[in-house]
Amino acid sequence: MNNRNWAGNYTYRAANYYVPANVEEIQALVASSQQIKVLGTRHSFNGIADCTESLISLQNLNRVISLDRTNHRVTVEAGIRYGELGEYLHANGYALHNLASLPHITVAGACATATHGSGDRHGNLATAVYAMEVVIADGTIAMFSREHENGHLAGAAVGLGGLGVVTKITLDVVPSFQMYQHVYDNVPLAQLEAHFDDIFSSGYSVSLFTNWQESSFNQLWKKQVIKDSSSAAVQVEPELFGAKLADAHRHPVPGHTSENCSEQMGIPGPWHERMAHFRMDFTPSAGEELQSEYYVPRQHAYAALCALDSIKELISPLLYVSEVRTIAEDDLWMSPCYKQEMVAFHFTWKPNWEAVKQVLPIIEQHLEPFEVRPHWGKLFTMSPDRVQSRFEKLPEFQQLLRQCDPQGKFRNDFLKTYILGD
Repeated sequence: MNNRNWAGNYTYRAANYYVPANVEEIQALVASSQQIKVLGTRHSFNGIADCTESLISLQNLNRVISLDRTNHRVTVEAGIRYGELGEYLHANGYALHNLASLPHITVAGACATATHGSGDRHGNLATAVYAMEVVIADGTIAMFSREHENGHLAGAAVGLGGLGVVTKITLDVVPSFQMYQHVYDNVPLAQLEAHFDDIFSSGYSVSLFTNWQESSFNQLWKKQVIKDSSSAAVQVEPELFGAKLADAHRHPVPGHTSENCSEQMGIPGPWHERMAHFRMDFTPSAGEELQSEYYVPRQHAYAALCALDSIKELISPLLYVSEVRTIAEDDLWMSPCYKQEMVAFHFTWKPNWEAVKQVLPIIEQHLEPFEVRPHWGKLFTMSPDRVQSRFEKLPEFQQLLRQCDPQGKFRNDFLKTYILGD
């Protein structure tokens, strides 16, 4: 197998690699293994999905199982990617409430790490999970559902790969819709002091991008829902919060061609072809890169951005681009957005880990006054104690891990370090 992750910065250490054809094969592999973990599309940048014995891929478990038109839910195998699921749902008149920047990632992997899109009213992707089937340590199947009164779905939905092998997921869906997006150039940072809420509530999904060379954002991406398809062409503002409407398609990373990005310039299209930043049939983002992401409570957004601005000369030389997004609060135990609205600061770094790992502690130090917490699947250097202190439901999650996996079959160095404190 190719033993590296998508970006090429991480090499998996497992001795064995399996691609099971069905759930029964997964059950047999789990029951006979001492240590086993699951790989999705390998878009994690750290060791959260790694182990030393066996890795399994769910690439063969990529089908839509059923569409419940009565309760508005879709049930899928866990290895399906959002790009394929989006096409299926749209063809059948449905949509998901949100998407991440990349449609290339699997449903199971994105939910397990609380991966998100952007939107004032939109929770992370795991908030759509209604039910899950998981092969736990003894090879049997455990069911987590909102129908069960024990509340354990709130712990399992962002499971960090620690509960077992997720094989099936049921997601809430909404009626399909059309969208369009516009890009604006150069939003001054100072505009966010008085207009942060205005900016991020101005569209269904809004992102700000910067390379931190100046105290400003190179681009504002605003995605809007078309409420009435029979209406005339949308009237677009030529200026927004000091930014000028872009006169051509843009890529978030300066100097990159826009052909792999979703359509802009107000061109309408289905939700799954507009909500993600990148197109399914092209290389996403910058390609070979590193990624970090940090969350702070929304009320600290402007102060936290000013803190980053104060060290932009350290950040900028190592950076492709940084993105700012908002995420609604949720009730998922290991979500960074548990019980509070958050703002996420994403960093796409040039592939120079030796230099990046020197600047990450400085970023974390400057964001520390704002109760910063990391994205589980990306690069960070925060101490385990500091990370654990930011998740109030950690004791309940630890108990759930031990209940599903008493011998530690699904535990690895990452979980032992940051979750269990072993």
